[in-house]
Amino acid sequence: MPLPPDSILRAAVRWLERLPASGHKRCRALFSAHPDFSDLTPTQYDAAYGWLKETGLLERAGEPSSIPQRIFEAALPGLPWFQDADILVRDPGELPEDALTAAETLGIDRAQAFRHIRALWGKVDLEQRERIGTAGETALVKLLEGSVDAQVQHVSQTSDGHGYDIEVVGASCRLHIEAKTTLRRQRLTMFLSRHEYETMIHDPAWQLVAVRLSGDMEIEAVCSVPREWIKRNTPCDRAVSGRWESCRLTVPLSEITSGITRLRPLLADTVSPVIDGTTGW
Repeated sequence: MPLPPDSILRAAVRWLERLPASGHKRCRALFSAHPDFSDLTPTQYDAAYGWLKETGLLERAGEPSSIPQRIFEAALPGLPWFQDADILVRDPGELPEDALTAAETLGIDRAQAFRHIRALWGKVDLEQRERIGTAGETALVKLLEGSVDAQVQHVSQTSDGHGYDIEVVGASCRLHIEAKTTLRRQRLTMFLSRHEYETMIHDPAWQLVAVRLSGDMEIEAVCSVPREWIKRNTPCDRAVSGRWESCRLTVPLSEITSGITRLRPLLADTVSPVIDGTTGW
């Protein structure tokens, strides 16, 4: 969804300021007839109302939070740079021009705009990670069940205390898979918890596996991330009074291996090319 023009943002503010007390018909009449609102056209007011409805802001019209803030944050997720805002917008001086223009229109200063972007990105990123993470685990379990001569259990569905998500047990080997899911092709970034890391250190069967999904939540590729690389790139506690609990890892594509090579002794005749690595990452 592109960023609305300044006129639509201004009209949206006026709608949300007056709707809770006056309702749609009275507001529409006011915007059409009163000279204080004649700087915008009826078409622009109608477009702003449609945008508010599309973003879900109409349902929240009576909320006590700042109206300019709500409108600014509703406009952000559809912008092309927002998905990578954690990298592209690291301080207020790196705010994209469209975000600055929208913030100025809404009376939000640069520092406030930066805080809103970072807070919203964190919320959206967490929600997306939970959604695609569950989809990736479920799809990987289904694929494994048809690709290996072994028992496959989705253990994270019953407990998150294992330090891994999927257990594969066969006659010749056992593997504990910690699955991380992404929708991106050229950037492999994942979050690793302290518990997952310590499980890796003490469990020889542990393996980090990245799953890439399509927009339709279908598996496109699978790869394995070496334990040695993870050990070299996780944080170190500097003192007993400070301890990391979660870290973000960006894995170079040169470090990964397509498929899940440690499952080769268990591969069935019906193995998916995604699991044996022949499709590549």
